[in-house]
Amino acid sequence: MARLTKKQKEAQSKIDRNKLYSLEEASALVKEITNVKFDASIDLAVRLGVDPRKANQMVRGVVTLPHGTGKDVKVLALVTPDKEAEAKEAGADFVGLDEYLEKIKNGWTDVDVIITMPSVMGKLGPLGRILGPRGLMPNPKTGTVTMDVAKAVSDVKAGKIDFKVDKTGIVHAAIGKASFSADKIAGNARELIDTLVKMKPSAAKGVYMRSIYLSSTMSPSIQLDPKAVQ
Repeated sequence: MARLTKKQKEAQSKIDRNKLYSLEEASALVKEITNVKFDASIDLAVRLGVDPRKANQMVRGVVTLPHGTGKDVKVLALVTPDKEAEAKEAGADFVGLDEYLEKIKNGWTDVDVIITMPSVMGKLGPLGRILGPRGLMPNPKTGTVTMDVAKAVSDVKAGKIDFKVDKTGIVHAAIGKASFSADKIAGNARELIDTLVKMKPSAAKGVYMRSIYLSSTMSPSIQLDPKAVQ
């Protein structure tokens, strides 16, 4: 087992493992225990009482974080020529179609989100083996396949993220940066938690919010009180 550094031991000592923290307490504490030299990501992990193997218990959706993600999201808009101007105006970093499809075919994936139109999805199908594993394949459910390209681009730039429960029943999401104020971290976390509560599948039985943990890059995690944030 790897030995803890002095900073890691100091961070661990500030967390009471027998306590379930409020969202406000955890948001302030995660800033206090983050000691890396870069602007660390703040992550939320929510274990849900669902069985993701069953279609009627799959939890997947999108949420717009009120204070943004703190990340400069690179957006590729794969659109027809008549949509290029609105995509550029909305802030897309890369705009085009065939030339970018060719670049992706050759292995280029230097973007965070791809937005496209229903009529273009047929061309993206063969690139699924490249885009799928990287989480880049556009999907109507996440709003990345749409005719309203400008809105989709501006939403992503403003802090819209998509989430999906994994096979162990956990939703992981980056909800901000360590440079955010505690209030902004709490606000973004609450928006995601509220969205998950609203999306509770009717087929899910028993306790829905099993556990919630807040952490930053390389920091120990802080356990929240699920009852206090619902």
